[in-house]
Parts: sequence; C-alpha cells; structure tokens
Amino acid sequence: MDESIRARAWRTFWDRHANPWSGWSRTLTLPALLYAVYHRRWRLLAATVAFTLANPVLFPKPDDADAWMTKVVLAERRWRESGDRLGALQLLNVGNGLATLYAVYAAYRRDVGGATVAGAVGMTLKLAFVDALVRRYEDEIEWPTAPPHSSDPVAE
Repeated sequence: MDESIRARAWRTFWDRHANPWSGWSRTLTLPALLYAVYHRRWRLLAATVAFTLANPVLFPKPDDADAWMTKVVLAERRWRESGDRLGALQLLNVGNGLATLYAVYAAYRRDVGGATVAGAVGMTLKLAFVDALVRRYEDEIEWPTAPPHSSDPVAE
C-alpha cells in the first residue's frame, strides 16, 4: 500500500475514532461481551466483536475537541505514536487487561458475581488509565478547535 494512502487511512481512523460517540459506545462492549459469553449467545458475541472492530470508523469526525472522550482518543493516539512506556501508569492498563480476561473467564464459568466485579474493576481501571493519559499529554497535544480535514497534516 502506498505510504500516503496508509497515512491518510491512519489519520482517518483516528479522526473518526475521536468522535465521542465512538468512545462512549465502546464502553458498552464489555458488558455485552460478558452477557453473550455468560448466556452462550454466540451470535451476540460475534456481533459485539464485529462492532468493536468497526466502531472506530462508524462515526464522523468530531467538530472540536471539547468532549472529554475526544481528548481521550487524541491522548491515546499521542501515546501510541510516541512509544512512551508510561512507567507506573501502565499498571492501570495491565490491571484492566487482567481484570477483563478474568471477567470473561468468570462469565464462561457462569460466575455472575466474578464476571460483574471483574468487569466493573476492568472498566474502572480503563477509565482511570485514559483519564491519566489525557492529564499526562494535556500540554503536549494540539487540541483541534475546528473540524479536522483529511488533508490536514497529522498533529504532532
């Protein structure tokens, strides 16, 4: 794939994913996934996974960066592109991953309490992680104040 096409596709992905509807609707995917696994609803599981994969490009670019969830996505983009290891902050992300894995395992075992508590812990750690990312990069990110355009250079 041509590098300029790849760069445009990558920019479009992040621009559209920055829509607050994208981020907030993704918060519903873990409860839906746990419900599907617990009740053995494999079509719902497949639909949840498909939605999770398609979600970042389902919504239009946001008009501005006023919404907290837009800032979350822009900070996540900054983090991923910077290669920053984050130190102790990364523990929130690791904890989120471990809690989420346990929640899925508990749902599979039909342990409603374990799935509920671990799912809530995972979601709480994820929100704490992304909030910390926003605070960490707040001074480094050039927050858009106008609708982004695909011809704009990627903000550094």
